[in-house]
Amino acid sequence: MSEIKLTVDEKNIKIVLSILNNLKSGLISSIETDSKAPTQETQYKPQSKGVIYEHESGENDTKGKYSASAYKERLKRKH
Repeated sequence: MSEIKLTVDEKNIKIVLSILNNLKSGLISSIETDSKAPTQETQYKPQSKGVIYEHESGENDTKGKYSASAYKERLKRKH
């Protein structure tokens, strides 16, 4: 098995590790670093305020978040 050694500045180690970890699976068998940077990053999880049900969206939306007419009405009330 062949080895490739990289010399990377400490400030760029996180970016390089991210690139290497996102390469096609099976291309790299192992990644070793002498740095304190994490080798495994957590996957991004967007924050969710809850489920938007169909009966609460569209014309039935009372908050004006997804309904154009309710949004316009809410803007009129603010001014």
